[in-house]
Amino acid sequence: MPAATPGTPSLLRAMNDRAALELLLTHGPLSRTRIGQLTGLSKPTASQLLARLEAAGLVVATGTDGGRPGPNAQLYAVNGRAAHVGGLDVTPTGSSPDRVLAAVADLTGAVTGSFELPYTEGADAVGQVTGALAGALADAGLGLDDLHRVVIATPGAFDPRSGRLRYASHLPGWHSPTLLDELAAALPVPVEYENDVNLAAVAEQRLGAARGHEDFVLLWNEEGLGAALVLGGRLHRGWTGGAGEVGFLPVPGHPLVRQVTRANTGGYQELAGVQVLPALAAEAGVDTSGLPRDGQVPAAVALLRRAAAAPEGARLDFLRSYATALATGLASLVSVLDPEIVVLAGEAIAAGGDPLRGLLEAELGELAPSRPRLVPGEVRERPVLRGALESALAATREEVFDTSR
Repeated sequence: MPAATPGTPSLLRAMNDRAALELLLTHGPLSRTRIGQLTGLSKPTASQLLARLEAAGLVVATGTDGGRPGPNAQLYAVNGRAAHVGGLDVTPTGSSPDRVLAAVADLTGAVTGSFELPYTEGADAVGQVTGALAGALADAGLGLDDLHRVVIATPGAFDPRSGRLRYASHLPGWHSPTLLDELAAALPVPVEYENDVNLAAVAEQRLGAARGHEDFVLLWNEEGLGAALVLGGRLHRGWTGGAGEVGFLPVPGHPLVRQVTRANTGGYQELAGVQVLPALAAEAGVDTSGLPRDGQVPAAVALLRRAAAAPEGARLDFLRSYATALATGLASLVSVLDPEIVVLAGEAIAAGGDPLRGLLEAELGELAPSRPRLVPGEVRERPVLRGALESALAATREEVFDTSR
């Protein structure tokens, strides 16, 4: 079909179609009458719209609105089977064993399959991706040909000029200059790559604490310290994809780290990263015995949960020290970007709860000229993977919902 031109009936129909589909995604099943009310369309026009979308396989009839006076009205919903997307999170977890997480979602965003693939010593990146994705597809009862798009989350970022992964020397097997070509050959669908913390921000922007906010920072602490920067509603990635790699920030309170990319660390990471939390707790006089021994993140989370449950004495001192360390780097971001809110995310921040957030807010007020609200992240279940799916869904819906073609 030729491209629609502004003001033509085909363009207006496509705009109405898209509006109705977005309403169905937001509200769930709706009747013809309710769609007409929400869009301002007449009943005959709403009926034609629904018939058109049903014929295109984009909506399905799904029961009636029983329980009301008069005849029951037919309800319509987005047809989730019209498209499927895949998401992968290959971020190290800080526990043992590390694994690749994969999931498949239908067009409504419902997860229909998932799979965890443990890392195998010496396994190549292509094998990790295809193996994890195959497991999720099998769980969903689908094949690779059923996918419209895949989004892969990694630490660091692929340099858009060289195609090489940067800022993530701790991810073995992912630094070949031909990796993106190899993955493209192995996956016959569009594949996109995004930083893991950026995708956590996408999840919060679409589903969580950052909904309705155009300018925000997401501060993340798990395996490493990172940030995502959303300006004017869009992710800011930087020239090489390294925007938000705040772990490398030089900060007061820690000696300068030189050759940071070789060391894969920096001042802010050394001051406030998850690996320093047991030492901070011990310095405050907190008993650190009995901590989990299967990685840095579980030990830090256990310490923070204990402290947040009874924030007094040595435990309060520990939380205050950690809040000061976090605020030291966050103040630089806030001073430069002046965001509306800061979303606090990652297990090694979330575990501190309201006590840590209150202390961090007080410290930030002392160190930065602006006072953004600090809000806890709301997407707690695999936020990076959820963000990968949401990113894939946004692009896929743009394509599938365009009925002008």
